[in-house]
Amino acid sequence: MSSDLPQAKGWYGRSYLPHFDGGEIPQFITIRLADSLPQNILERWRQELAHDKITDADFRRRVEHYLDQSYGSCVLGDERVAKIVRDNLLHFDGVKYRLHAWVVMPNHIHFLAVPKEGHTLAEIVHSCKSFTAHEANNILSRSGRFWFPEPFDRYIRNYEHFEKTCSYIENNPVKAKLCKKPSDWPFSSAHFRLNKNK
Repeated sequence: MSSDLPQAKGWYGRSYLPHFDGGEIPQFITIRLADSLPQNILERWRQELAHDKITDADFRRRVEHYLDQSYGSCVLGDERVAKIVRDNLLHFDGVKYRLHAWVVMPNHIHFLAVPKEGHTLAEIVHSCKSFTAHEANNILSRSGRFWFPEPFDRYIRNYEHFEKTCSYIENNPVKAKLCKKPSDWPFSSAHFRLNKNK
């Protein structure tokens, strides 16, 4: 590998959550809207995490459960905004990463991707957030923070974990009671796969 290419960071963190940038390994990424969780509840959970009262897995489960309640403005439920996010994810498939599964929910997105050589997890998340926030704010005639600053990311340990994660992502709209089956949700890889050749 050329020395001028970005190197995998390994474990790092900016605040409460650890991140793992392992180069070309599958990553499960969740990016949520800035107003998708009440800040007082989030801060209480962060304090519990910081004082070892809950585990990182407990924290993630709580956040995921709350996100599925569609708290906040849920502007990703606006078809115009959802299309921007979907098209952005698909645009960089094969360029910055290999995209395996994705879903645009009303207040968050999930995707499973393998960064391509020369592209870090942090860069991928930043470019996705930066472009989509700018475009969405224009469409919605608003300004201010669109995405929550810090994503959730989890590296994929093995094939079973990969399969479970793909299933989790594509079933998220069903679990959140937004549709009956994964392919019904128009902003998901399940729907896209079923309809891309029609």
